[in-house]
Amino acid sequence: MNPFRWMITKYRPNPEAREFVTRAEQRAQDDLSVRVAVFSDRESKAFFDVPLARRGVQPVWIEVKNDSPKAYRLDLFGIDPGYYTPLEAAAICHFSVGKRLLSFGILGWVFLILLPLLPTKLISAAKANKRMNLFFKEHGFRFGPIQPGGTREGIVFTSLDEGLKNVRLRFLHNGSVSQFDFSVEVPGLLVRNEPDVVDERGTRDTTVDELLAQTDHLAACTSGKMGTREGDPLNLIVVGNRDLVRQCFGGRWDDAEAITFGTCLKTTRAFLFDSSYRYSPVSSLYVAGRIQDLALQRARTSINERVHLRLWQTEMRIQGQTVWIGQVSRDIGVRFTLKTWNLTTHRIDPDVDEARDYVVDSLIDCRRVVQMAYVPGVGKTSANDPRHNLTGDPYFTDGKRALLVLSPLATDMQYLEGSEA
Repeated sequence: MNPFRWMITKYRPNPEAREFVTRAEQRAQDDLSVRVAVFSDRESKAFFDVPLARRGVQPVWIEVKNDSPKAYRLDLFGIDPGYYTPLEAAAICHFSVGKRLLSFGILGWVFLILLPLLPTKLISAAKANKRMNLFFKEHGFRFGPIQPGGTREGIVFTSLDEGLKNVRLRFLHNGSVSQFDFSVEVPGLLVRNEPDVVDERGTRDTTVDELLAQTDHLAACTSGKMGTREGDPLNLIVVGNRDLVRQCFGGRWDDAEAITFGTCLKTTRAFLFDSSYRYSPVSSLYVAGRIQDLALQRARTSINERVHLRLWQTEMRIQGQTVWIGQVSRDIGVRFTLKTWNLTTHRIDPDVDEARDYVVDSLIDCRRVVQMAYVPGVGKTSANDPRHNLTGDPYFTDGKRALLVLSPLATDMQYLEGSEA
């Protein structure tokens, strides 16, 4: 251990650490060209020399080229209503003089000879914080109009999202808006990635009308690995490729981490302290012997209260877009059971139609559904005579599932003929 490190505080950012730019995604419209990249935890630490992710801050790098005859202004509020200014983000990451004084004082009892150097420690920390302010301000995205023919790049400091970051950029000019939507992969979150088994066995093209006519032939329920017992009802059909699905389920719908020893420890800690774990793993369910291809969740203040969404790819495609069959349920607590290895399971809201309609409403609210219908599913069952899932939780339903055709842009929705919505 180097005692010199106890004497001074160093701040050494590295503006050349720009690996994130190699992953930048690009869009162009209305003579605007935009590139966006989201820092991973490791990249933000390398660039800023402080652990922003630990403080809940995530830098988003934006480059704009304005080849139009208009001046545009980037709406930072539209990116994240809770965004941080550069100096605010720096202040969150400042070296705490009080904490360092305390830690140095404790060490001083062991190394009394170092106590006279305490002022050096405090002064160097104050200087490091000033350098941090300057660096954050220098690299922040500058507010104000981007003039015709101009280029601007910089960093917007947003709230932390892992796995996938949905970034909406709105450029304003005299009441008109040019909008760009990005769904950017952020390295670092350990998610489960299975090979695309659907593509290996082939796909077939269909139409929305043909899909409507055959929804009652699709699987009605999930099952266990052996496929011998029925589980939760498959109450969704979603049309859209993987990127579009993840983009439309933006906001607070998050990827579920893979089940590992580390994520099990995180889950246990969240359970014991009744706290939130945004990316907690979900249990495996099966359709036609296949585990879910995509798992998303909307977390609440406690790990015991979440909305779970699982999706399986089908072999069907509509104009190149994947047709998914899905299951959504709402966790409302935990209970003891002998049917799981850890003797506990989440208790679901038995009115599973509420969870289905929650998904419908959330997507309609952000205007990402172009067509929808309610179509035959598992069949009706009442609260007085419920069905049960694999862990014994009762559920009742009107027996239908929601069919949702997603749109890459905000749009008006059309109810499909025969819909009971």
